Amino acid sequence: MKRSRLVPYSLIALSFVPVVAGAFRVSELAAGAPIDDGNARFFAQPLPVVLHIIGATVYCLLGAFQFDARLRRRRPGWHRAAGRVLIPCGLVAALTGMWMAVSYDLPPIDGLGVLLLRLVFGGAMALAVVLGFVRVRQGDFTAHRAWMMRAYAIGLGAGTQAFTHLPWLLAGDAPDELGRFTAMAAGWLINLAVAEWLIRRSRRRPAPARTAMTAIVPVR
Repeated sequence: MKRSRLVPYSLIALSFVPVVAGAFRVSELAAGAPIDDGNARFFAQPLPVVLHIIGATVYCLLGAFQFDARLRRRRPGWHRAAGRVLIPCGLVAALTGMWMAVSYDLPPIDGLGVLLLRLVFGGAMALAVVLGFVRVRQGDFTAHRAWMMRAYAIGLGAGTQAFTHLPWLLAGDAPDELGRFTAMAAGWLINLAVAEWLIRRSRRRPAPARTAMTAIVPVR
């Protein structure tokens, strides 16, 4: 597999667990599955979780191909069209995540710490999407790319969190409140650290010609 294609497919693979879990949750709500302590809050108020799952699924899967440099060069119109879909999907995913954090009853394992994490990172993701949009409208494509990378890193946090919870899963135990906070925070922070490393590395490279960049995303 070519390197340009390896990146999006790797991101899709990282999205696998949350995407499948989201599909299961939607099918559970649609089919009227038995209500228990784990899903009662979703049946009581299904709108935010359904919007969140749809927005996050589209954002993670479609957004992965925005990192295919070969596709961006060969089909700039596709990149622009995908961006117009991804901006509202990213905002929906971020804002509904915050909505669920404050409107649903907290599971005992989460606690106030995880609630605050969801609000902080949800707000940061929404802000990054907005700043990325503003920067591309201003013609600042370097800043646009950086902010969109940060937003995507946060949006993909659930995929990394599947791995940060692995120590408890392998031990056959559930994390306590501190462990849950640590695993959730680590997932987002790892993704952001990788994104910042990639952003800084790309800034050390020679800047592409403006004509090439304007072919990717138009200012007006």
